[in-house]
Amino acid sequence: MNLDKPKTRIVEIEPVTRVEGHGKVTIHLDDDNNVAEARLHIVEFRGFERFIRGRLLWEAPVIVQRLCGICPVSHHIAAAKAMDMIVGADVLPPTAEKMRRLMHYGQVMQSNVLHFFHLSSPDLLFGFDAPRGKRNIFNVIKEFPDLAKQGVLMRKYGQEVILHTAGKKIHGTGAIPGGINKNLSLQERDLLLQDIEQMKVWAKGAVDVAKGYTLEHLTQVEKFANFNSSHLSLVREDGALDLYHGGLRATDAAGNIIFDHVDYQDFNDYIMEEVRPWSYMKFPFIKSRGALDGWYRVGPLSRLNNVAFIDTPLANAEHKEFRALTHDKPNHMSLAYHWARMIEVLHCVEKIHELLLDPDLQGADLRVTGERREEGVGVIEAPRGSLFHHYKVDKNDQITYCNLIVSTTHNNNGMNRAVTDVAKKYLGGKKRITEGMLNHVEVAVRAYDPCLSCATHALGQMPLTVELFDADGALIHSNSQHMGQDVPSD
Repeated sequence: MNLDKPKTRIVEIEPVTRVEGHGKVTIHLDDDNNVAEARLHIVEFRGFERFIRGRLLWEAPVIVQRLCGICPVSHHIAAAKAMDMIVGADVLPPTAEKMRRLMHYGQVMQSNVLHFFHLSSPDLLFGFDAPRGKRNIFNVIKEFPDLAKQGVLMRKYGQEVILHTAGKKIHGTGAIPGGINKNLSLQERDLLLQDIEQMKVWAKGAVDVAKGYTLEHLTQVEKFANFNSSHLSLVREDGALDLYHGGLRATDAAGNIIFDHVDYQDFNDYIMEEVRPWSYMKFPFIKSRGALDGWYRVGPLSRLNNVAFIDTPLANAEHKEFRALTHDKPNHMSLAYHWARMIEVLHCVEKIHELLLDPDLQGADLRVTGERREEGVGVIEAPRGSLFHHYKVDKNDQITYCNLIVSTTHNNNGMNRAVTDVAKKYLGGKKRITEGMLNHVEVAVRAYDPCLSCATHALGQMPLTVELFDADGALIHSNSQHMGQDVPSD
């Protein structure tokens, strides 16, 4: 044993719970129990970029959505947009683009509602330190039955929108290279219009819940994983929020423009990716700023920081109030992601209503083609942030190259900083680590709504194991939970 080697302890959270997919957090403590380092590890391997090679281009929008059971529509549309470029469909027929937009708003709505009501609300309603047997969706149903019911029915509505635009609620086939394979019948339109006003009321109520939590706990929110960063998102040509299409905008921590209205076909000139040995996720950064200073965040918080306004009245009013909290400067509070996420749900409901009243959805011009290319990039604003799909094909229409930069990957650096910030504040210097302390770290991760594997979910037991090791690797403390049951071993 090397007596000169400083002793450290490692706290491990595996898996991180109430997120999509599997990951773990390790926290390294020194002799004085201060946090020396904390990391979020993504321990799953995603091989889609490799095994899609050789498949035909028209298969891509159908195959790649199998990455995820929560946000398949996002991958479906991003791949279709990339293939639009390859088949020369630079401008889609109005019916095709509006059907895709309707599908996408339904997807963002249902995914954001799922995360807020089912995964994060137990922390916000019962407290980060509440007994873990209480912090779950079952107690939300028991103690806040109306809120829980709204969450279920709002998600159901978003999935109904997907059903009538993509053909299925999960893994639909609506978007095809160059367009869409169906329009929206009048019967389908009238069915969706029946509940749209109720969705607006509930979406406004969800904004009030998220906003109310932020303002009532502002002292805690301002100290919890609040750090400066750059922000990246699509913006519409006039600076408005646009979740389906636009140019790339990056701003620094003070809100200054780094680049603006960049055609995402040229994203490789602006964004690079770094690989680190302890995670399967890459670390993207803005090329002009380098790997050290060029990292950034994406998602609802970044979008509301980057856009000038929202083109729907209810969401725009909420956006103004959101920006007023930080005096129109960028909001860097990780917990404010929840508030921003619910404003986007309200925006999606308003856009769905607007589209349902548009007669273009009953049009018959569904697809277009043009001059063939061998490379294309598709980008959309997925629920968790900017989603990049980049493909190359050969003369036989077979895919020869694929690179996906998913939303959670963009946030990799931000999530690691959030984990480190919270670990230092809530675990540092403590002789004994409690489950409540560790939940603070998970709350920081959940704020980003990460989709860690884009596919993998476990049935049955979901163990959370925390282990402390001394510098020699000996286990000195272990504490586990299995679906609410404590299993102390020390």
